[in-house]
Amino acid sequence: MDTFLHLLRSKGFKLTPQRRAVIAALLACAPFPTAQDIHRHVKETAPDVSLDTVYRNLTLLCRLGIVSQVSLPGHGGHVFEIVAGNHHHHLICLACGRAECIDYCPVVPHDLAQAKERGFTVVSHSLEFYGYCRTCRSAG
Repeated sequence: MDTFLHLLRSKGFKLTPQRRAVIAALLACAPFPTAQDIHRHVKETAPDVSLDTVYRNLTLLCRLGIVSQVSLPGHGGHVFEIVAGNHHHHLICLACGRAECIDYCPVVPHDLAQAKERGFTVVSHSLEFYGYCRTCRSAG
C-alpha cells in the first residue's frame, strides 16, 4: 500500500482518507472486485464514503496506472485490479463473467511502431480476450 500512496504523493495528489480506504479495499477484496464490492468494503471503516467517491478515486487510480479496469460485458460492467508486477491482459468468460490474467503481453513492438508511424503516441493499452471458460463450455 505504501508504494501506491507514494506514487499518489509524487504525482501531487493528496492522501485523503477516502483514497487510502479505496486502495486498502482493493488490496483486501477478492480478485477483480466491482466498484460496489469496493464500496461495501470501504463502508466498513468509512461509512460516510459514497459510491460516487469510490468511482472518482477509481478513475484517478486508473488514470495514474495504479489500477486497471476490465470490462465484463453482460455481467455488470467493470471490475478492477491493482496493477502489480508485469503488464498483462485478461481472459473473460462471457457466460459466468470470470476473469483470469494472462501473464504476458501479446502486443509486439511492430504493432506499436505502426501507431508511432501515424503520429500517435501510445501511453498504455489493454487487451481482453472474450470466450467461454472450461466450466461453462462443459455445462453447455
